[in-house]
Amino acid sequence: MEQPVDPQIFSHIRVVMGMVISLSMARLLSGLAIFVQHPGKTRIYWLHLGWVLFMFLYLIYFWWWEYRLHMVPVIDFSVYLFVIAYCCIFFFLCVLLFPTTMEDYSGYEHYFMSRRAWFFGFLALAYTLDLIDTALKGKAYFLSYGLEYPLRNAAYIALCIIAAIIPNRRFHAVFLMAGLTYQVIWIFRAFDLLD
Repeated sequence: MEQPVDPQIFSHIRVVMGMVISLSMARLLSGLAIFVQHPGKTRIYWLHLGWVLFMFLYLIYFWWWEYRLHMVPVIDFSVYLFVIAYCCIFFFLCVLLFPTTMEDYSGYEHYFMSRRAWFFGFLALAYTLDLIDTALKGKAYFLSYGLEYPLRNAAYIALCIIAAIIPNRRFHAVFLMAGLTYQVIWIFRAFDLLD
């Protein structure tokens, strides 16, 4: 019978994960604060703000579900490296939403649509890594989410690839609204309580 992971190891890894996720959250909040600090300086774009909200929720529930990392029977350096790399993907996503400077762009619509391949490419990667992360926690845990879970991730990955390629604003609006709605429903259905 496998021994549970030493709680001190689990706490140590959560601290490092927390630092990277905190940087991601800080990037989003700092980016939003600019709209208050300098109103009218840069034109906002509702689709961009929608993906900011999407990432905010993703970060919050990522931290919530990673509590179950304690289910991994053996945490070696490769698992640690994987989890930290996964967290870094979130940071890149947040930096892509709020760049250091907007000098080369007329506003967030111009910026977001010109950088959409990078953003949706990293988002597709995040959903791919999510499958691996869940598998690390054990076969029983992975299967506990049923067929919906891998189909959900496959759909997000496919839609992200399409969004990276297609600049159609209507497609992007439908993807955002449907993706955000489903994300909220999924959070409360699959991750409402920690056990």
